[in-house]
Amino acid sequence: MLIDFSTTTNASNKANNGIQALSEFTKSVGFVGAGRMATALARGCVESGLVSAEQVLASDPSLEARQAFAEQVAGVEVFDTSEPILSRADIIVLAIKPQVMSSVLENLGSQIAEHQLVVSIAAGVTLSTITEALPAKARIIRVMPNTPCLVGEGVSCFSRAKEATDEDAEDVRRVLESVGHAYEVTEEQLDAVTGLSGSGPAFIYQVIESMAKGGAQMGLPAELALKLAAQTARGAAQMVLATGRSPIELREQVTSPGGTTVAGLDALAKLRGAEAFCEAVVVATRRSQELGRG
Repeated sequence: MLIDFSTTTNASNKANNGIQALSEFTKSVGFVGAGRMATALARGCVESGLVSAEQVLASDPSLEARQAFAEQVAGVEVFDTSEPILSRADIIVLAIKPQVMSSVLENLGSQIAEHQLVVSIAAGVTLSTITEALPAKARIIRVMPNTPCLVGEGVSCFSRAKEATDEDAEDVRRVLESVGHAYEVTEEQLDAVTGLSGSGPAFIYQVIESMAKGGAQMGLPAELALKLAAQTARGAAQMVLATGRSPIELREQVTSPGGTTVAGLDALAKLRGAEAFCEAVVVATRRSQELGRG
C-alpha cells in the first residue's frame, strides 16, 4: 500500500492553504525532544499557518536545544521536562534517540490520555514496541522523515497502529506536509523507506561531491564546480517529478551516440556506479531491519 497525499508543492501548500489551515487545525502539538528534526517540523507547522506558535510545545533536558528551538520557532513554549507536553498536547511527537525510547515510554505509559495521539520519529523503534508500553487503546503513528525536512524539501513516510484513525493519519499528513511531502505505507515498508529516502540524502551528497571533484579536476574552480553539481542534481530530480517521465526516458533524451553523455555513462558502467547505489539502498534497508529486531 502506498498513498501519495502530496498533490502540490510545499510552497503551494504554504501559499494556498496557510490561512485556511490555521482556522481548521485546532490541536496542540508537543515535541518530546527539541532537536533539529523537531525544530524543523515545528517551524514548518507554524510558518505554513497550520498552527499558531501558541499551539506548539517542546521539552528537552538540554538547555542548548531548548534555546535553539525557541529561537527558530518564536513564541513557542519550551520546558526542561516532558510533563507539560504529556498533560497539554493533543499530538505528542517523540523526537528522541532510539536509545532513550524505553525510558521515555515508561514515563509516557502512565500519563497518556485517551484523546492524545502519539507520533514517533525514532528510527528503528517499531509500532509493537511502542504499543506494548502504552495503554491498550493508545493511538500511535510511526514516521520516517529525512533531513531535507530541515529546508522544507523533505519526504516522510508513516505507518499507523491499528487503533489510529483516518483523522489521526490526516493530522500527521498535514504536519509532515508543512516540511515537504508525505506518504502512508505499511510498517513492513518502513525499512525500505529508511534505506531509500532516510539514508538516501547521504548517497546523493556523495554523487554531488564526486561530480564536483571531477569538474574541479577538469579546471573549474572548486566552489563553482560544487554549485554546478548540486544544481544539476536538483534540476534532474525536478525533471523526474515535474514531467512524470521515467529516469530511463529522460536519460535517453540527453544521450546521443558517440557524445559526451554516453562516454560518461560508459565510465559509470565500467565502475558499476549504478549498481553501487542500488546496493547501497539494499544494504541500508537490511541494516534497518537488523536494528528493528535488535
